[in-house]
Amino acid sequence: MRLAILTQYYPPEIGAPQARLSELAQKMVQAGHAVTVLTAMPNYPTGKIYPGYGGLLRQEHHAQPEVIRTFIYPTQKANFIPRLANYFSFVISSTMAGSILLRRPDYLMVESPPLFLGLAAYWLSRLKRTRLIFNVSDLWPESAVRLGMLRQGGLSYRLSAWLERFCYRKAWLVTGQSKSILSNIQERFPSCHTFHLSNGVDTGKFHPERQTPEARAILDGQASTGSCIALYAGLHGLAQGLDQIVHAAELMRADSGFRFVLVGDGPEKQMLIQQARQCRLDNIRFLDPRPSSEIPALVASADIILVTLKTYIPGAVPSKLYEAMASGRPVVLVAGGEPADIVQECRAGVVVDPGDIEGLAQALRMLNAQPALRRELGENGRKAAEQYFDRTKIVARFVNHLEVNL
Repeated sequence: MRLAILTQYYPPEIGAPQARLSELAQKMVQAGHAVTVLTAMPNYPTGKIYPGYGGLLRQEHHAQPEVIRTFIYPTQKANFIPRLANYFSFVISSTMAGSILLRRPDYLMVESPPLFLGLAAYWLSRLKRTRLIFNVSDLWPESAVRLGMLRQGGLSYRLSAWLERFCYRKAWLVTGQSKSILSNIQERFPSCHTFHLSNGVDTGKFHPERQTPEARAILDGQASTGSCIALYAGLHGLAQGLDQIVHAAELMRADSGFRFVLVGDGPEKQMLIQQARQCRLDNIRFLDPRPSSEIPALVASADIILVTLKTYIPGAVPSKLYEAMASGRPVVLVAGGEPADIVQECRAGVVVDPGDIEGLAQALRMLNAQPALRRELGENGRKAAEQYFDRTKIVARFVNHLEVNL
């Protein structure tokens, strides 16, 4: 079987789509299938092309899967015009490169968002006469409306809604990373053939035994080693609502021995740093992004893992939730919907409504005061991760689905 994956995001970038798609590609190669990834020059989330990359085209044949990288206009700005330039530069470059270099696959899988990449995928699927798989990580344009990025009923919204309908109807299979995403699509497009390609975690890579003194020292910094550390590791973007953590740190400034650590980068990071400085907070630290190889040790070496969303986003289940559970660490989840259901059903942490800063501070104080409860919640999360969210099992089910339909 030959699979092509079209995605704007791929390692060495760090993030949920990058990890999910790269592991899918690697597992398929291990199963004896051929995989080609058509992606952009790495630039996310810094908005700068990574050292050693650049130009119009780069082909990586030295290892499997084969990777074809094409030009993209890099930016970290969330403004409308720079963001469109970022998206469409890759739509155009991937269409041109894919038309010439991409060998005919049995399946072409495209990652959304960005929704616009569906245009390139449809063209390539017709040109190569192959089945199109449309993988939905977030429901757009609905999520964009909830985050204030689009106005419902406006021209941009109507165009995005038309493109969403077009992509679903042209796809041979629509995959979704959460049950609520698939329920939404099935309700609106009952003729769509769908498959639950859940987000998940490498339970061998993220494990309680990954904790190390070196990782703990990075989290502690100059603070006392007896501190209780609440860690957020990931994108500092609009959807994450990390200002809620800064506000909670302000409420907890007098709680001695409790510290917040935020690791990563993104368009909101400088604003968050400035906000913490204005409030003169000494219980919160912002660390630069770390290589993906270091993240499991950092997560396992923290005491509490923070997983936040700005508001309820239909279908959104942050991958860092699964990583925290696999690492045996209690989660404080600021979100509703499906991720809240997972945490509550698995008894893996505490759920707080988005915007409830007082509730967030109370949850953290409770876990700070009860180490035994932290251990119990962490153990519950680890068991659930092994049973329900192991990425090897998830990929195996998907590969089997493709094989039987070949």
